[in-house]
Amino acid sequence: MKHRARYEDEEEDEPYVVIERRGSGASSFLVGLAVGAGVALLFAPQSGEETRRQLKRRARRAAHVARDAAGDLSDSMVDRYEQAKRSVEDRLDSAREALEIRKHQAQEAFRAGREAAQQARLDLEARIAQSKANYRAATNQSRVTRRSTLAPNEEVTDSADRETE
Repeated sequence: MKHRARYEDEEEDEPYVVIERRGSGASSFLVGLAVGAGVALLFAPQSGEETRRQLKRRARRAAHVARDAAGDLSDSMVDRYEQAKRSVEDRLDSAREALEIRKHQAQEAFRAGREAAQQARLDLEARIAQSKANYRAATNQSRVTRRSTLAPNEEVTDSADRETE
């Protein structure tokens, strides 16, 4: 809105110039070359045959210059393409290597986790087996002790003794 107010204050009758830039100077050069050749033809003090020879010569030179410019442009574009292609390939290779490293790390972590879980299970099973063995040994020891303290005629009424009979 500030811009509009600034322009509204200016007089509308004043002339102004708009300059637009489009592209490089190569196309402008070629247009100028063509216009210059046309003007030269109009004001040439030479005969028709001489003018035609001169036009052919200039046309050959212009074609040669255009071919050289096109070749340079083509070479430049090919070089840029090859450079971009190498850059992309290098980045892809780096990404693939990083992916392989992460994949290997994940596989190693998974393998280590599996081994740790298996070892923990074996340790737990061993502790459970040891605990059962200790329980049985203690139960048997307590039965032996109880039986030895009982009189020969007394009957054992322990539930643990009944289970084993």
